[in-house]
Amino acid sequence: MKVKSTSALGFGVLIAAGSLLLAGCSGSGSTPQASGDAAAAGTLTVWVDANRADALKDVAATFADEKGIAVDLIEKDFSKIQADFAAQVPTGKGPDITVGAHDWLGGFVQDGLVAPIELGDTASDFQDVAIQAFTNDGKVYGLPYATENIALMRNVDLVPEAPTSFDDMIAKGAAAGVQYPFVMGLDPANADPYHLYPFQTSFGNSVFARNADGSYDGSQLTIGDEAGQAFAAWLGAQGTAGTINLNLTQDLSKEAFNSGQTPFILTGPWNVADAEAKGINIAIDPIPSAGGQPAQPFVGVQGFYLSAKSQNALAANEFLVNYLGTEPVQTALYEAGDRPPALKAAYEKAAADPIIAGFGEVGAQGAPMPSIPEMGSVWEFWGVAEVAVLKGEDPTATWTTMSDDIQAKITG
Repeated sequence: MKVKSTSALGFGVLIAAGSLLLAGCSGSGSTPQASGDAAAAGTLTVWVDANRADALKDVAATFADEKGIAVDLIEKDFSKIQADFAAQVPTGKGPDITVGAHDWLGGFVQDGLVAPIELGDTASDFQDVAIQAFTNDGKVYGLPYATENIALMRNVDLVPEAPTSFDDMIAKGAAAGVQYPFVMGLDPANADPYHLYPFQTSFGNSVFARNADGSYDGSQLTIGDEAGQAFAAWLGAQGTAGTINLNLTQDLSKEAFNSGQTPFILTGPWNVADAEAKGINIAIDPIPSAGGQPAQPFVGVQGFYLSAKSQNALAANEFLVNYLGTEPVQTALYEAGDRPPALKAAYEKAAADPIIAGFGEVGAQGAPMPSIPEMGSVWEFWGVAEVAVLKGEDPTATWTTMSDDIQAKITG
């Protein structure tokens, strides 16, 4: 699943207009412009996790040679980065740049912790979903480098052709003569809204309304609309039929697929290596639609944020856009993590691997995980409602109550 590339991708250097000098960047919403000079002196501090540290050593050295500004790569436990960044930036400490997930964005912007970056014409060089994920109020706050999403993984030896719909998948799975036509891992207490979401979107439903730039409008909760009600009714029917089984956890579903008890599993790239190690001939397919519209999974995007308190914002923006945003670096980051690159040119090289291509094609049609603060009010009610519906509770009443509870928490 690794593709090497040494070709360079030319990015135009964005010149700061006139005599504008940005020695730092506040949380006021001003956007630092990348400069060919990036003349601020000193050192850039960049927080990275263990997987990304080695991949960035060469580009950090190149930047130091070409710009005369050292890049100090500080390795951090990824699980602690979000909290540490939030704690240190307001005090004037912390890094100039940090690696992070796009769904941190809403809280970071709300608390004034990050500054927009200036991508200019290079924005179109990235996957649309990756740019949308890091967009808030029309401004881009992160340099994306990888996408991640679920797709349908198929045992080709059991079912040679991809299904055309959810019903077709169940029929093909049943015809394979194994124990389960299809599996997806669920939590008996909280289901799994993340894994069920593609089927929900295939009915035309989303959690929140989308703005023109692809970002989410937290003031318009749409999960309980007519399309959401249609999904709930369908979900209840699957619970009754047993096609979606609350008793199959993530581990049990994975074991069922890896032992040949099912031809289909809804999963992410994190389960590919174990399936291949078992000798399973796998293919990655689009998620079959249950409601007639495209099934769009949530897409998570990894990237790099610019601190709103950076005292070297020009150089930091230059490093982000014209160094981390190039094909060799994005390819190196891909090789470190085996996730589809966000940069189109790097993705095209990585897509020589059909597994990467499969996940990437599904993700390109997916929806960014909402990063707005209002999303924090959704999860606790959403999964519980799905469990109730799967267990036979009235879908309409359950879904309506869930939506009302979410709205009350948002407004309360």
